Amino acid sequence: MAGIGQYLKETRAELRHVAWPTQTQTIVYTVLVAAISIGVAVYLGLFDFIFTTGLTRLISAMPQGASAPATLPVSSTGNTTGSSNAPLIQGAPIQIVPTAPSTNSSQGGSTNTK
Repeated sequence: MAGIGQYLKETRAELRHVAWPTQTQTIVYTVLVAAISIGVAVYLGLFDFIFTTGLTRLISAMPQGASAPATLPVSSTGNTTGSSNAPLIQGAPIQIVPTAPSTNSSQGGSTNTK
């Protein structure tokens, strides 16, 4: 318990050495912080307004059909070279199904049967 009392006495002694600001300084610094905060808010708000307005005008100037997402052609044969004349399916979802690895012994693979 003596440790806490000693700590409080030392803290009080240190606080006596602090150069506290006067009431006028406190008011001036408070007004300064508030003014700078308002200035930064207005500055950021102005740029936000400018960019939002510009983007809105840019989007409204675009043709109506330009906002639709593009669909990529997908080969129904799995050929990705583009050299075949296989029919293309527009916008079809691609489903990837994992398959078991082939155990073809002609490729040097070994089969493990139990």
